[in-house]
Amino acid sequence: MEVTLTINDRKVVAPEGSTILEAARAAGIRIPTLCHHPDLSNVGACRLCVVTVEKARSLQTACTTPVFEGMVVHTESEDARATRRFVLEMLLSDHPNDCMKCEVNGNCELQDLAYEYDVPFPETGGKRHEYDSDPDANPFVAVDRNKCVLCGRCIRACAEIQVRNVWSFASRGFQSKLVAGADQPMLSARCESCGLCIAYCPVGALYDRLSLKKARANKVRKVRTTCPYCGVGCNMDLNVSDGRIVRVTSTPEAPVNGMALCVKGRFGYDFVHHADRLKKPQVRRYLIEGGEKGRGEAWDEMVEVGWDAALDISARRLREIRDAHGPDSIGVLTSAKCLNEENYLMNKFARQVIGTNNIDHCARL
Repeated sequence: MEVTLTINDRKVVAPEGSTILEAARAAGIRIPTLCHHPDLSNVGACRLCVVTVEKARSLQTACTTPVFEGMVVHTESEDARATRRFVLEMLLSDHPNDCMKCEVNGNCELQDLAYEYDVPFPETGGKRHEYDSDPDANPFVAVDRNKCVLCGRCIRACAEIQVRNVWSFASRGFQSKLVAGADQPMLSARCESCGLCIAYCPVGALYDRLSLKKARANKVRKVRTTCPYCGVGCNMDLNVSDGRIVRVTSTPEAPVNGMALCVKGRFGYDFVHHADRLKKPQVRRYLIEGGEKGRGEAWDEMVEVGWDAALDISARRLREIRDAHGPDSIGVLTSAKCLNEENYLMNKFARQVIGTNNIDHCARL
């Protein structure tokens, strides 16, 4: 069923049970949020999405308030905007004033909201948190609790998507803080280092340790690609600066994985620029120059060739071995890093082209 409501003097039709925020966004009406993410459950923690609902006694959080027939909503009322400014002032009053040095400068949701609502950094003498900077030894996730806005997105992402329940809040009031497990190191709290918490953090409280000081988030070129580590087909964005990959970020547009990536997909990109990486096919010299194997080290030297030459040599040698020693003298190993279709083709190649049942797959092990 559907209900009809009015948002900012516009008639809007929304499914029964949807929230004001969902109805507004479906109609192209923007309501600011910080703790909300469409992938996660709604908690109404940040209070930045408050709106005025006619006949309601107080402002309502748009992300948790369900719509009803005849509802009248004002998203830009004076009370709503004043409350949002107050919330931003309180967040900034206990937030480091280091945007010029912050890794997420230009890609920070708190920074964007402060700019939108023209909230200056408060020069007050109030008490601020002074946590140890990056106290966790996790090799992939850098933690800065001084920048945490207690939105809880990392907690819900870890619990609802990754199902690890590593993150939680400890203490109450001003002493509230983000902790792993029972306030212990992340790896001791069953963390898999997938980095999903980094992907959902709206500020710089959780960040990719491997990319620290390499390039700001707003100074990179993003290249959409497919993860090379297995056959699932996860999409991700390579963040490139000066011709080098400086980090990997996930994208909600990925049809297979959404924002989720494993530790290898998110952090295992250093091989691309490794000095030992082979960039062209190599074959032994004797296979090119027609020599006999065993005629000295010079004939066993690996030399670079083009792809056509490498494939021609491989096909010729396989055919020679099959003809001389029989098809069962050849075995084929496939890989979980290949697509299902590629592994299927290798199966056809082994059984129909070579004529052997000697084919195995690394996933069996």
